[in-house]
Amino acid sequence: MESICQILARELGQKLEYVENVVTLMDEGNTIPFIARYRKEMHGAMDDTTLRTLETRLTYLRNLQQRREEVKKSIENQGKLTEELSQAIDAAATMTEVEDLYRPYKQKRRTRGSIAREKGLAPLAEAIFAQDGQDPATLAEAFVDPEKGVESVEDALQGASDIIAEDLSDDADIRKALRDLVTRRGVFTCKAAEDAEEEGVYQLYYDFNQPVSRMLDHQILAINRGEKEGILKPAITLPGNEGAALVCRAALKPTAQVSAFVRAAAEDAYERLIFPSIQREVRSDLSDRAYAGAIRNFALNLKPLLMQPPVKGFVTMGLDPGYRNGCKVAVVDPTGKVLDTAVVYPTFSQKKKQEAIAVLSGLIRKHGVRNIAIGNGTASRETEAMTAEMLTAFPDVRYMIVNEAGASVYSASPLAAAEFPDYDVNLRSAVSIARRLQDPLAELVKIDPKAIGVGQYQHDCPQKELDSALGAVVEDCVNAVGVDANTASQSLLQQVSGLTSATAKNIVAYREENGPFTSRSQLKKVPKLGPKAFEQCAGFLRIPESKELLDNTGVHPESYPAAKALLNLLGCKKGDNLADLTRKLEAYGLSKAAAECAVGEPTLLDIAKELSKPGRDPRDELPAPILRKDVLEMKDLKPGMELTGTVRNVIDFGVFVDIGVHQDGLVHISEVCNRRLRHPSEMVKVGDIVKVVVLNVDEKRHRISLSMKQVKQQ
Repeated sequence: MESICQILARELGQKLEYVENVVTLMDEGNTIPFIARYRKEMHGAMDDTTLRTLETRLTYLRNLQQRREEVKKSIENQGKLTEELSQAIDAAATMTEVEDLYRPYKQKRRTRGSIAREKGLAPLAEAIFAQDGQDPATLAEAFVDPEKGVESVEDALQGASDIIAEDLSDDADIRKALRDLVTRRGVFTCKAAEDAEEEGVYQLYYDFNQPVSRMLDHQILAINRGEKEGILKPAITLPGNEGAALVCRAALKPTAQVSAFVRAAAEDAYERLIFPSIQREVRSDLSDRAYAGAIRNFALNLKPLLMQPPVKGFVTMGLDPGYRNGCKVAVVDPTGKVLDTAVVYPTFSQKKKQEAIAVLSGLIRKHGVRNIAIGNGTASRETEAMTAEMLTAFPDVRYMIVNEAGASVYSASPLAAAEFPDYDVNLRSAVSIARRLQDPLAELVKIDPKAIGVGQYQHDCPQKELDSALGAVVEDCVNAVGVDANTASQSLLQQVSGLTSATAKNIVAYREENGPFTSRSQLKKVPKLGPKAFEQCAGFLRIPESKELLDNTGVHPESYPAAKALLNLLGCKKGDNLADLTRKLEAYGLSKAAAECAVGEPTLLDIAKELSKPGRDPRDELPAPILRKDVLEMKDLKPGMELTGTVRNVIDFGVFVDIGVHQDGLVHISEVCNRRLRHPSEMVKVGDIVKVVVLNVDEKRHRISLSMKQVKQQ
């Protein structure tokens, strides 16, 4: 039998040696970011996504193995574990298969079959199921016993039928065959509940049928939600009599005279016990698949959102639009420190709008504001129009609509209260919006990823799995960028490999008490930050103030000797421009240099890249976000217009693109490109700058249809 590591190696297409190394590293307490970045030689440079998949499958396979042992022990305690059954349990590849094999031996609540066994009718059921030509009624006469509750031959036969039906429903082979049949040939149907609205949200599913094998994840999720709300009534059916026929074939002996009694018991088993159970299982499997897809899609969208290029180095104004409570304003310096706040009321009247422009213009002049971030919530459109009007007097100032999802969650949190104790909730939100433009990652890590809103049906998904997947994305993004140990918030620091909420808090307290860190080694003085934590976090924490250049790079302290050996090898002196270090290394010979520096080739290449761009931010290499001067409204859109926009969300059936109007437009999956796609994420990701053509504008329903594939090629 294959070991867990052999299964993982086969599934992932990786060398067994690499998989075994990763499992050992994980068991030793190393984090995924640390393994991905600093142990490449041990795993063949697997990326963090592959390592996360390996970790998830490792957990499942270990739980599966544990469940196998529990099941075998339980059956053995009953004295019923045979060699054949033990081998079958060991060979079961999924939890479902293990549970199917365990089903006949599992402690059950009282059923019709168990009650019949209590009455002593099991031998009768066995005799009838033998199908050796004896008459069931004649056999039943010997089991009539009023004292046991068997009043007549009919009672005895009914009890025997219940036992046969239950035994058939517990048969692992029958269940597996029927499950496969339903998956291949079943039809998923859905009807509207009697009190459903004629033109409701779930109208598409009021008279719906689709082969189970062709059900799409978003359909499953929509139907599940509609059923939960009492609007939809879904079911799974099998065409003809295929299901009952399958059970009968398994139950009936191929003799000249088929037992009508056993056939009836088999049909009862199918209708009453097996099919309802299999229907629930198949629906559960479909839901699990859809939830896994939704979680995967959310994680896929979250990563580029967090990795959006920051707009650094400028004083920024954040506007949190609103009607009744006005538009909240916060001005922050290039590091995110609050310089000024205000509240204006541009939607109340023309007079109030001009007053608002005057106040904002004064703040722009006073603080040298260069960029304005406008939240995309309530009153965003009116605030944008006012901003565009105001900016005619400020040719160097630009604005951008910022997704404010989760800003209100953050502003009302204990974290925001601790950070801004003197500001009310609304002003905190304006600060968050400004900072989201300056450094999306540093600000968004303060918010529960579920509140960011770049997925679909996330609130219906298993929350533990969703939290785990999104937490992994946040961790990978933070560690890919690196963190300035002297300026990062506790929220950002606790996402660094090896750090916890407590050690992150201690880092902040240490620098407040002792001043900025001046070297990475100084981190070892932070309380509770032990050798293992230092090993895991050191390479991801940057110390720009350090005299040691390497402390402001992604080079791990354990590789400092190799980095210095490389510089000596290539004849680099202090103060030299190292921009072309990678080219010099390739000219010298990577393998030769790696041997002389006593490190692996992947590590040496990473060292050269880091030295060539000390303090580099990988996000700076991505396309910059679009900053605007003017405003576009839905009524300005006409079919055929070609526009540039930013991808805001990528879901199963299409892509939502911000084209500068209040409502995002939808590029249906069929309009993304000229080839068939399984998912739009094959072509685009959140944050991409794309060109689109307007197909249709429905102002009444606030819908904009766009196309990417119809853009004229230059």
